[in-house]
Amino acid sequence: MSPVATRLNSGTVSERTLIKNLAASVDGPVSVSGWVETVRDQKKVQFVVLRDESGAVQLVHPRAFGEDGAPLDDAVADAISALTQGTFLTAAGELKHDERVKLGGVEIKLADVIKDRVSEDGAITDGTGTDGVLDIASVAIAETPIASDSGIDKRMDWRFLDLRRPEQNLIARVQTTFEHALRTYWVENDFVEIHTPKLMASASESKAELFEVKYFEGKAFLAQSPQFFKQMSQPAGFGKVFEVGPAFRADPSFTSRHATEFTSIDSEVSWIDSHEDVMTLHENLLVAGFAAVKAKHGEELKALFDIDVIVPSAPFPRIPLAEAKRIVAERGYEVPRHDDDMDPEGERQISAYVAETFGHEFVFLTDYASSIRPFYHMRHEDDPGLTKSYDLIFNGVEISTGAQREHRIEVLEAQARDKGLDPEELDFYLDFFRYGVPPHGGFGMGLSRVIMLLLHQTNLREVTYLFRGPTRLLP
Repeated sequence: MSPVATRLNSGTVSERTLIKNLAASVDGPVSVSGWVETVRDQKKVQFVVLRDESGAVQLVHPRAFGEDGAPLDDAVADAISALTQGTFLTAAGELKHDERVKLGGVEIKLADVIKDRVSEDGAITDGTGTDGVLDIASVAIAETPIASDSGIDKRMDWRFLDLRRPEQNLIARVQTTFEHALRTYWVENDFVEIHTPKLMASASESKAELFEVKYFEGKAFLAQSPQFFKQMSQPAGFGKVFEVGPAFRADPSFTSRHATEFTSIDSEVSWIDSHEDVMTLHENLLVAGFAAVKAKHGEELKALFDIDVIVPSAPFPRIPLAEAKRIVAERGYEVPRHDDDMDPEGERQISAYVAETFGHEFVFLTDYASSIRPFYHMRHEDDPGLTKSYDLIFNGVEISTGAQREHRIEVLEAQARDKGLDPEELDFYLDFFRYGVPPHGGFGMGLSRVIMLLLHQTNLREVTYLFRGPTRLLP
């Protein structure tokens, strides 16, 4: 027998039905598979809430009584009484639509014969058996290690159990929809997908944030970003490229928005005139992603998270960094003078200003100082102290950095020296520019940060499948 089929009492075989599809199914024989969420073991009737990856349904089993009112032997009732939360099983019975049922307006009345192995002491054991209504695939330990009020560190220890929550299931599906929308945009606009190596011989960003690993008789570094390799696609003539893949930062940050391993969304395009072209690409992608999430999950997100997805309008507001600092100062907050960047409080303040002034959740902060930007960011011709770059702020948090890259080899070498770098150590990278390269630019964006802010979550760990931080390598 197929592992996704259960034989009903009628002798027919019913393929597994996803719970989300039950409402649209006709009354009659049905088979569902999932894990036990709750059991209500009452005197006259038993209820089991069974959940699968798509939703939850109520299973019903009326207890059997004789004419004298005494309970009859009932293997199904005994098995239900022994069910533990988290047990995975397949249930067969009669689907019935009933608007009085709060859980989806449907329920399944279990048939009368149990399909499992029950030991002499009445406990359920794993097994298959024949001709029945409950096929126990795997029995869960009765005492679960986490509860609804467990702290986030405890829940991360038992992440596979924490992920069973409907909210976590929805987060994963929102992320899938968001990524798919971005990929659809890229593919429909003739971008090429690339997969860059995550083992590197040298740094792509700051050497201080590198993870060093043993590599045969030598050493390698885990890639902080695909920056150098996505730029390599430009002299290769690929034109427009994208990548969604892992990146690593040896940054001992213990904030709610940092991770040592994260998923980076990157894109690079040829023949741009300025960083404005990169910003236009960036906002078009986000509009596509948010629109897809709202269309597919808007109602669920309202029900489970009480949020309304706002599809941003393009173009997003753009504010030069110097002007943004002036605006923030007028609001009563001074960014530390020694800091050429915008600090977190400044980002929150400028986002509040943009929300009040433009009714927008996004803002591009542009024209960052060359002192805090990588050597490969192009500088303004009339003011080499500023770069053709931006940070994208979403609801008060930076989610991305983008820029036009410097493609002129002599300027690139000079800027590397200006940063205290030895061009000879960058020979493999600089070679990209010695054999012809078009003007180009791109961005890198953290996937989990976007999802965290989209869903109004306060911690990156809530929206990361398996989080990695300075003190977490398990599970």
